[in-house]
Amino acid sequence: MFVAISQFVVANGMTEEVKQAFQRRPHLVDSAPGFVRMDVLTPVDEPDAFWLLTYWEDQASFQKWHRGHTYQAAHQGIPAGLKLVPGRNRVLLFEHVAS
Repeated sequence: MFVAISQFVVANGMTEEVKQAFQRRPHLVDSAPGFVRMDVLTPVDEPDAFWLLTYWEDQASFQKWHRGHTYQAAHQGIPAGLKLVPGRNRVLLFEHVAS
């Protein structure tokens, strides 16, 4: 299995709007070939930070989705006016070893 972790930090007080957007997300990624599941986390000691963990059958499935039109459509629910802390966005790629 393969895991992609995306991290970002909300800069302009819209944390609750971002949480609501994830709770109401259209689940477009759910039907992507190779997609397993997604978890959205916020660290207790940094509540404006978000960690998105997406689990995939393999890295090729993630890369195909990430480059495709569904990726763009899945991000249309981002709240208008959202600002992120510069330099705090990143995507980490992992081989899942064990649960």
